[in-house]
Amino acid sequence: MTTLTLTGDDEADALLSDNGFALLVGMLLDQQIAMELAFVGPRRLAQRLDGELTPATVAAQDPEELEALFRQKPALHRYPGSMSRRVQALAAHLVEHHDGRAEAVWEDVAEGRALRRRLEALPGFGRQKARIFLALLGKQCGVRPEGWREAAGEYGEPGHRSIADVTSPASLEQVREFKRARKAAAKG
Repeated sequence: MTTLTLTGDDEADALLSDNGFALLVGMLLDQQIAMELAFVGPRRLAQRLDGELTPATVAAQDPEELEALFRQKPALHRYPGSMSRRVQALAAHLVEHHDGRAEAVWEDVAEGRALRRRLEALPGFGRQKARIFLALLGKQCGVRPEGWREAAGEYGEPGHRSIADVTSPASLEQVREFKRARKAAAKG
């Protein structure tokens, strides 16, 4: 996998680059908080866990203890209770359906729509989150099954629309500006 630069934190970016589960967790946390904070979350969780950040480790955690790890300052999310449950559900799904390997979700998928459906089947991943993650895989991680751009929708297009397009502090700001403009246009 390519070295990602999503957070401005070298250790967090290294973990996201080397650990597919960390990347999925960052994407799951990416709602109602700043993008870079969401993607720093996996590194903070890894530091707090008694063990490696893997689906098996997280799935096996006592739910109350995992929630306590999410609540430690700084909290991993503004909604630590619900997000700890979502991350644990994601981990359990990966253990049950993908042999505990996040990368198995996207490895050996020949067609973009099939990959999007796999992503949509993950707990906490709706259609939009799946499309953004698919774009991230295609644009930055070299995961490009046939038709991946079309399956990712607008997020597969060139531009600065989402975390899939963040490669530097400047591109992060461009994504933020795009989101601000879109929000302003929606308000009319």
